[in-house]
Amino acid sequence: MLLSVVGAHLTGQPLNKQLIELSASLVRTCKTAAEYRLYALPNTTPAKPGLVRVSSGGSAIEVEVWELTPEAFGQFMKGVPAPMTIGTCILDDGSKVHGFGCEPIALEGATDISEFGGWRAFLLSK
Repeated sequence: MLLSVVGAHLTGQPLNKQLIELSASLVRTCKTAAEYRLYALPNTTPAKPGLVRVSSGGSAIEVEVWELTPEAFGQFMKGVPAPMTIGTCILDDGSKVHGFGCEPIALEGATDISEFGGWRAFLLSK
């Protein structure tokens, strides 16, 4: 099963080990369709972004696509805490994969960082 990650699970980020421990393999780095906004969420440890699909004014956001077995995907899902969600992510080539998003309530007090095009670029800007 394919899973797109956008923040703390990216290669080199603090939660990437959760994918590695499940023997997930990196398929590719790419971007979402230009239908998303990315937000730095307040009060998350480790720091996390929230990805939200929008009807207009979206941007293409960098993601990594990882492959997990169905069993590993199920294990991974058990550890996804609110306000994070797993839904459908549309990639820049039009394909659809499971991917991280967030509950709308998580955007209260969040900072729109879409202009950076991804979590890593935002972190490098700090």
